Amino acid sequence: QVQLVESGGGLVQAGGSLRLSCVASGISISSNTMGWYRQAPGKQRELVAKITSDGRTNYADSVKGRFTISRDNTKNTGYLQMNSLKPEDTAVYYCTASSLWRTDWGQGTQVTVSS
Repeated sequence: QVQLVESGGGLVQAGGSLRLSCVASGISISSNTMGWYRQAPGKQRELVAKITSDGRTNYADSVKGRFTISRDNTKNTGYLQMNSLKPEDTAVYYCTASSLWRTDWGQGTQVTVSS
């Protein structure tokens, strides 16, 4: 059974930083594209960042230069470093692991940025 567990969310002031972690079990993330999505109240879920199995990254324009996605295959864990946080970054953040055949989702972690 595949399980993705996010952690690291919380309440932070604007300009602050958080690092989200996503620990995977039941799969080896080394062969998966890892992604982070977010969903703010009343808005559609959107892609924040993703990193392929060979390390290529892609970011939403709204987070470029502020967020960094990474992975540690030895720990079977993905990360999202979020710097210079803004109130508009407030959302539930979800981790994903994708292969050719399936995409698995975590349960989400709340990030709240106060102004």
